[in-house]
Amino acid sequence: MTLRSALPLLALAAACAHGPSAATPAATRAGAAGPAPADYFPLAVGHAWTYVDESPALPPGSRGETRTVRILERTADGYFRDNERGELRADRDCVHDRLRRLLCAPLEKGAAWSSVVSVSSTERFEIAGVGETVATPAGTFDGCVRVRAHNRASAETDHVLEITYAPGVGPVRIETFAVVKGEVTPQVRAVLKAYQVGGR
Repeated sequence: MTLRSALPLLALAAACAHGPSAATPAATRAGAAGPAPADYFPLAVGHAWTYVDESPALPPGSRGETRTVRILERTADGYFRDNERGELRADRDCVHDRLRRLLCAPLEKGAAWSSVVSVSSTERFEIAGVGETVATPAGTFDGCVRVRAHNRASAETDHVLEITYAPGVGPVRIETFAVVKGEVTPQVRAVLKAYQVGGR
């Protein structure tokens, strides 16, 4: 897998999932208070994020490719479409694409939700970290939320996607891993190089 296949930003979960969310977090159904997912992924026409590819699987000379995802328009049904044909919408409790929920309230470590990917496979999302600090070429961001998604490809293989979101900025780090027989192999690592969000 390459950075090109892990992006566009607005379709990141395609690396792990192919189906709609089957469950809503219980705390979300209960109307939990706290920061909104949209605070961690601000969506508006003109917002843009540029990432640099630091994927460990690439030869050293091939690292450093950049890719920019820019929101171009808002669809009639409220989704923000980017230059890579990805689409996202922020509702009260979740930021989601047309198939799955990517970031859901409550933004608390351990909060989880799932999607049925196929008859024999279920994707599991969980908030793996809150209040994290992430250093990137675009700066150092505090108060980040890290979401981990698991998709079991076979009895011995698990695909893992981690996206770390910074408040007021959006995704600042994107990583994928293959876990085969318990052995973790990093695949894609992309970190934020520059962004245009809310006039910044």
